[in-house]
Amino acid sequence: MDCPGPSLFPLHRCKTLHLVRHAQGMHNVEGDKNYKACLSPEYFDAQLTQLGWQQVDNLRRHVRTCGLSKRIDLVIASPLLRTLQTAVGVFGGDSYTDRTDALPLMVANAGNSGRAAISSLNSPPFIAVELCREHFGVHPCDKRRNVSDYQFLFPAIDFSLIETDEDVLWKANVRETTEELTARGLKFMNWLWTRKEKEIAIVTHSGFLFHTLNAFGNDCNPLVKKEICNRFTNCELRSMVIVDRSMTGSDPATTNYTGKIPRGLDLPSDALEEAKPKTNSVI
Repeated sequence: MDCPGPSLFPLHRCKTLHLVRHAQGMHNVEGDKNYKACLSPEYFDAQLTQLGWQQVDNLRRHVRTCGLSKRIDLVIASPLLRTLQTAVGVFGGDSYTDRTDALPLMVANAGNSGRAAISSLNSPPFIAVELCREHFGVHPCDKRRNVSDYQFLFPAIDFSLIETDEDVLWKANVRETTEELTARGLKFMNWLWTRKEKEIAIVTHSGFLFHTLNAFGNDCNPLVKKEICNRFTNCELRSMVIVDRSMTGSDPATTNYTGKIPRGLDLPSDALEEAKPKTNSVI
């Protein structure tokens, strides 16, 4: 493969994405041993395990220690219990105390978690987006609850982008194809350019990440492609940059400065040299 060298892009045409796969869910425990376990109704909208919550705590410490938690402008989560729990556990505020000026991101014991309520104070805004869900259909663990149920459990998360209360995208006998999931993932990536936020955390699923990211990096060194596309482990975070090559977004540059005021062209020395009139020598 002929891989190009370094590339330059205007900063305002780039966004930083912090991609996170949810922590261990109940369905992962048996599903990792036997894939057919994911067909069990027992794992409908599976919540995190206790190990999953430990993974959340570990990642939370990491994003605070490295300073990432202070840089994130927005948290996007797939509207399933395991991703919502992971998102608020990692990027949310501290333990919640009753206040009239701030709703909790998560109520106490949401999803039988045994966890204290999580505050929305000093945390970025959270929104739930259906485009970044796992494969639709067949597997009960990938079917969501009614939005009204989630709104009770996660009061400070914005669910307004979800069009229907019930899950009309999940079909009991039809599994979304890999091609359909990839197309949905690319639609999600393009949708990100409609957002003004520049640094975004996205909490989603293994299949969604794998198939979406595999559509990228084909013009890179194979090792870079591998960095992009390797499957995520539970509660793994990878930070990447996306570039608006086609000018889909419309964000203005915030750090550029126009220079000379009043405006005018200051020719560099090499341009002045070229602009000198040439004289014919007389012999």
